[in-house]
This record gives sequence, structure tokens and C-alpha cells, in this order.
Amino acid sequence: MAKKEKKRSIFAKIRNNFIAGVVVLIPIGITIYLTLFIISISSKILPKEINPNHYLPYDIPGVEIIITLILITLIGWLSLSFIGKRMLSLLNSILKRIPILRTIYSALGQMTETFTKTDNKKKNVVLVEYPRKGSWAVGFATRENSGEISDKLKKNLINVFVPTTPNPTSGFLLMYPKEDVIYLDLTFEEASKFIVSAGTSNPD
Repeated sequence: MAKKEKKRSIFAKIRNNFIAGVVVLIPIGITIYLTLFIISISSKILPKEINPNHYLPYDIPGVEIIITLILITLIGWLSLSFIGKRMLSLLNSILKRIPILRTIYSALGQMTETFTKTDNKKKNVVLVEYPRKGSWAVGFATRENSGEISDKLKKNLINVFVPTTPNPTSGFLLMYPKEDVIYLDLTFEEASKFIVSAGTSNPD
């Protein structure tokens, strides 16, 4: 009897150690995977002419990310200048005249503007019942639906994007009656952190 209890105790310790290892390795593994994924995307986006790894005898991990961030920051700075605004306005007018590209460009532009508004950043994080009544999901209210769908249903609808976990770049577009949408006093960053962490990081 004592031997059996001792064996159970050993197996319990092994199981607990295994679970502890999994708990430790999952966030580390996901972080490493996402980092490598971002590096691979940056290395493809960055032209080889300005990529130091193209000239060096060995690759420096992460240098593409740093250069990409610097380039994005410089483009942002240029877009806020007088000349940059004129160039951006010209580019917008050209893209909006191309039949297929104008649809994609306008949709992406509206989505980016919605999620980057500084004056409205605490007004688009919402709580909705999904995927069934009694279950709740955090989403982002993109805008009021004032098109044909609202007219057909005779309801004031809110377009809500509900992202997936732990990859928030994919998700579902849902339309809820205005009275069924609960607005949360959370920023986009706080809500995103909550979603990516699969709920382990509770927002304040």
C-alpha cells in the first residue's frame, strides 16, 4: 500500500512538473514563433539593396525589423509634412480611380482609420453575445451600418469585428442591434492584449 502511494506521489510530481513546463514554454514558444514570423515578413518586404544581411557574411537576426520600423516612422513623418500630404493626396486620387484597387484601398483605409483614431480609441471596444446567447466576446465596433442591410431589417445595426485568439488578424464580421452592443472603457491596445493572451491578461 505504501509502495503504491509512493508511486502515485512520484507520478503526480512528474505530471505537475510536466504541466509547469508546458505553462512556461507556451508563451515563450508563441513569442519566438511570432518574432520569427515578423522577421520573415520583414526580410521579404525589405529590398535587398538596403538589407544589411544581404551584404554581411552572416545574418543578424532582427535587423530587418529595426530597419522596417525606421522606414515606417520616416514615411509617417514625411506624410505629415506639406510635401508628403500633397504626394499622399495625389496617390489617393490615383488609387481611387483604378476599378479593383479602389475598393480594396478604400476598405483598408477606413479600417486603419477606425482603429487608429486617438479621439475615439476608448469608444470602439465592445462586448457582444457570441457565439450563442449567454456567451460573451470582446470585439471592435467599426461603424454604424447605414446601408441596405439595416434598411431591410428595419433596425439600427452596429458592425462589430470579433477577432480570433491568439491571432487577432483574423475574425468575424457581425452585425448587432445597437441596444445589444455594450461599449467598454478600454483602449484598443488593452483589448488586443486581452485577446492575444487568450484571456489570461485581464484588462484593468
